[in-house]
Amino acid sequence: MLDKAETRFPKITEEGLDDLRKRIGVAIGVTAEPWCYEATRDNIRHYAHGIGDDNPLWCDPEYAAKTNYGGIVALPSFLFSTSRIVSGYVGGMPGVHAMWSGADWTWHKAVRRNDVISTEAKLKDLVEHQTRFAGRAIQQTYHVDFFNQQGDLVAEADSWCFRTERDHARDQGTKYREVKARAPRRYSEEELAAAYKHYAEERIQGSRKRHWQDVTEGEALPVMLKGPMTVTGFIAYAQGWGGLYIRANKLAWKLQDAHRGLGIPNRFGIPDCPERVHWEEEFALEVGAPGAYDYGPERCSWLTHHLTNWMGDDGFLRRASCKIRRHNPEGDILFIKGMVKRKFVEGGRHLVEIEQEAHNQDNEVSVLGTGIVELPSRS
Repeated sequence: MLDKAETRFPKITEEGLDDLRKRIGVAIGVTAEPWCYEATRDNIRHYAHGIGDDNPLWCDPEYAAKTNYGGIVALPSFLFSTSRIVSGYVGGMPGVHAMWSGADWTWHKAVRRNDVISTEAKLKDLVEHQTRFAGRAIQQTYHVDFFNQQGDLVAEADSWCFRTERDHARDQGTKYREVKARAPRRYSEEELAAAYKHYAEERIQGSRKRHWQDVTEGEALPVMLKGPMTVTGFIAYAQGWGGLYIRANKLAWKLQDAHRGLGIPNRFGIPDCPERVHWEEEFALEVGAPGAYDYGPERCSWLTHHLTNWMGDDGFLRRASCKIRRHNPEGDILFIKGMVKRKFVEGGRHLVEIEQEAHNQDNEVSVLGTGIVELPSRS
């Protein structure tokens, strides 16, 4: 591990917070370009495969042509790849760590193959919290609107990051004290086989219509497995989503040169991006995490994957919320559960509200979610 004396990081200051407060409600201008401008066949497929979603509605043109859409559409969470802001590209307080921690999404229209997406974003709010992870933390929330090439609003989202002091999280944070004291988890073949059974039995509703009338309040959704977590899996997600700061050579230098505090020296003294907490355990520990861990937007996308598998091709995901409760470090396994909370009709739409909760292999709560799904009705 790096010598702590050489790794003192910037702090949250009142001056930095005052500067951020002046930005609330102000439209954000030119920023880092998105990973995807267009919902091409390949871009959609790469994102879907990055979260382990092989639904043919997103990935198979011949299958999708036979649906009501008449062709491939983007999975709801694909829009993370079209905005760095909604994905956690925060402004202000240079060098203060940012952890993507949740989002509230609303979708209005499907994103179809080759749609061109543009966005408008603004800082919405700043809220101070006291946390076990890092003591003082600032919840920094952005609002982003997403438009297609016709100017139609296809979706909108509030997403937030928690800004935390790396030194405090590493040296004084208590949230992961017991986790860090545990020996590394090693799974038996029997444990892995029991987990992988969920993959073998994963069901995509697909073309089999799930009617609103056939849903019962209190019924459970099938459990969805994600993991076991590996750095390879985290990188697979970054391939489809694009990451925030992953750049090479001259482009890495240009980004770090333009943004003070972004380049953090690695063990060779070379400035490197803060995003390496997702693949470099040594640096993840420096920021107070229990090890290299998954991406926040990735986990949010797993929850929506759970919902789209259940609703089928004729369903439409209207709203979804995600609140992250702990890191999923390398080696964790996640089990996503859901239950129908209520059925209701609103504005002529037949809707189902679903509560979601995901636990790791030690039954620790990882993420909470809620979805509102529109289903076809027989009447």
